Amino acid sequence: MCHVIVTCRSMLWTLLSIVVAFAELIAFMSADWLVGKARSRGGAEPAGPGGGSPEPYHPTLGIYARCIRNPGMQHFQRDTLCGPYAESFGEIASGFWQATAIFLAVGIFILCMVALVSVFTMCVQSIMKKSIFNVCGLLQGIAGLFLILGLILYPAGWGCQKAIDYCGHYASAYKPGDCSLGWAFYTAIGGTVLTFICAVFSAQAEIATSSDKVQEEIEEGKNLICLL
Repeated sequence: MCHVIVTCRSMLWTLLSIVVAFAELIAFMSADWLVGKARSRGGAEPAGPGGGSPEPYHPTLGIYARCIRNPGMQHFQRDTLCGPYAESFGEIASGFWQATAIFLAVGIFILCMVALVSVFTMCVQSIMKKSIFNVCGLLQGIAGLFLILGLILYPAGWGCQKAIDYCGHYASAYKPGDCSLGWAFYTAIGGTVLTFICAVFSAQAEIATSSDKVQEEIEEGKNLICLL
């Protein structure tokens, strides 16, 4: 019979695991890792509302995606075109970025699997006599290591030709040149920190769900156990 055990610590760990997985996935898919130097929208475009020149735009570049101005949309408010610049893995701009993509993809896959499993920990706390919380915590630690490797290698690719096109000739490994770091890069860093926090917090969730009070309520025949 399934005993549904809900504690504050286990619920918090579950929610954090889901948030971290989605944050890393969204960051990986985003084109906002590097924000390029300002570029003119071109003289053929009509002047702005005040009669002056239209504001320059900032193209953005991700690991495999980019956002640039769409010349065919000059008269519309949304005039940026976002999508992958690489149609295959081999077309990713830098070998370092290819390695980054692999490490991040592996880490995110592990995090997504843990997030999925965490939903069921309210009903199933162990498998093959191993605590699911401890196993998931170990997997999150491993995922965090993959994410760190990916984030360390990513700036090494700033010297590739694609990055130079966006960031100017001063761009080189670990030097973004005229570019600034976008929200996706900071989100990936924040998600990595939270990944290790989740790994540590999984031990607290295990302690909470295996406490003496929980065992007492199970022995009393309760199927739904909610503890603060």
